[in-house]
Amino acid sequence: MSWASELYRVYDLAVGTDDTMLPVSHSTANAQIEVTLDEHGTFRGARQVDKEDAVTVIPVTEDSGARSSGICPMPFADKLVYIAGDYPNYAVGKRADNADYFHAYMTQLEAWKDSPYTHGAVRAVFTYLLRSELMQDLVKSGVLVTDDAGKLKSGAKIGAVAQEDAFVRFAVQYDDLLHEMHTWKDASLYGSFQAFNASRMENEKLCYATGDRIPATYKHPSKIRNTGDKAKLISSNDESGFTYRGRFANKEEALSVSYDFSQKMHNALKWLIRKQGQSYGSLTLVTWASALEALPDELGEHPVEDGWEDDDETVYDTLPLYKDKLRKFLTGYRQTFRNDTKVMLLGLDAATTGRLSVALYEELQGSDFLRNLERWHGNSAWLRYDGKKEKNTVRSFSLYEIIRAAYGTEQGGKLECDEKLTRDQLLRLLPCVMKGRPVPGDLIQALYHKASNPLSYEKRYNHRTVIEVICGMTRAKSKGVLAMGYDPKETDRSYLYGCLLAIADAAEREALDKEDRDKRVTNARRYWNAFSQHPYQIWGIIEKI
Repeated sequence: MSWASELYRVYDLAVGTDDTMLPVSHSTANAQIEVTLDEHGTFRGARQVDKEDAVTVIPVTEDSGARSSGICPMPFADKLVYIAGDYPNYAVGKRADNADYFHAYMTQLEAWKDSPYTHGAVRAVFTYLLRSELMQDLVKSGVLVTDDAGKLKSGAKIGAVAQEDAFVRFAVQYDDLLHEMHTWKDASLYGSFQAFNASRMENEKLCYATGDRIPATYKHPSKIRNTGDKAKLISSNDESGFTYRGRFANKEEALSVSYDFSQKMHNALKWLIRKQGQSYGSLTLVTWASALEALPDELGEHPVEDGWEDDDETVYDTLPLYKDKLRKFLTGYRQTFRNDTKVMLLGLDAATTGRLSVALYEELQGSDFLRNLERWHGNSAWLRYDGKKEKNTVRSFSLYEIIRAAYGTEQGGKLECDEKLTRDQLLRLLPCVMKGRPVPGDLIQALYHKASNPLSYEKRYNHRTVIEVICGMTRAKSKGVLAMGYDPKETDRSYLYGCLLAIADAAEREALDKEDRDKRVTNARRYWNAFSQHPYQIWGIIEKI
């Protein structure tokens, strides 16, 4: 199945079990103002919404869910310019005369109010807004600030938004005190709008995804990665460019997706990203199992073993101990998987402000995913210094550690890497983890050059990290064959010269006073780079010093 079909399945699995899954025909917006009414449409108060509480679930039509310009009102909650009949009395600027905006909003709301699918909150909001007193009430409540002329004060903001552009949500106090007053949390209001919206939809066509003849849409949701995201994953509105010209006569021939499929697929993707997505600049990555089973975090800032629940004194200082614990840890996930469980990895990148592209999609059986994960962490593990425990432990590496070690620079005492470069390298390394592909040779080469230049690091532990990473990646490239300890049977010239350099460094450090060991640079480290290129000649110099 495609990623879109898998997301559609996620919606059907999760809807009803998680309140954070958006209903069909709904989206989210950041509200700056909350107005409270009673069920008869009487104003009861207003307040500015805290940033932490701003995300609001709102009904959207096919058009308003994709609006970017023009007049296209939301069905219920919306900006002041749409819902305030007295907006011209207080606003200045090109949209001060909002008669067309207000008329479009009220006409749409009235149709919902008069339909068989009406709701108490809809009737209350319509009754109140019909009086055209919203701006007046907000000024009296101190929510909006005016100047000496009685107009909205220039430059005044609610949070980060100019007050004339504020988004308003409604709370309705019912007489029975039992009904949910927060309309953005009211499931009965969700259902009311879904029924009303479905009754107005036409344009039945063959859905390429489901094979059914049902209402189609060519206006797909945005706000996929966050509430301010304008990029869309599916779009076919470019009739003058080359989106489909030369291949199809019109956009209908290029793609036909039902409104229901588009809504469920996009809402499932938004839900997954909010729950377990991770963003790196413009790139967003999300991994999920087909039956929504829990997965180990192979994308996090730390390696998979950070999920182990162990006593702080537990130290895995040999590879067999580490592998045994890794196997037991992943067995816990295997036991929750069904025979047909699949694991999907989806990467989304914003090619432009308005367009999202699928940068990466991997799909494999759950058993293969866990086996590859175990193989990756087992093959790349290395004996590493743990600063918290002040002990050496066998651990693998997060993808960030690998990328920062290979391409990062020392900034503020830490290894940091360019955001775009991190994104590009993540897309290359993830298939190595998930599908067992070989470690890229140029990454090994980059690590080699970094490791061969210890004097380019102010902090010794940063260079130590690079050394640990290249050892781990070299071991991963050898598919775990490379041993971590000294191998007396190894006769490779490079291997033996490396051992000599390590012995020289350790011997000189041991001869230094304890307080000087992290301050003075040993001759072995000073000549490291030259030694890596001409070991025979440079060893003679080191030996004589």
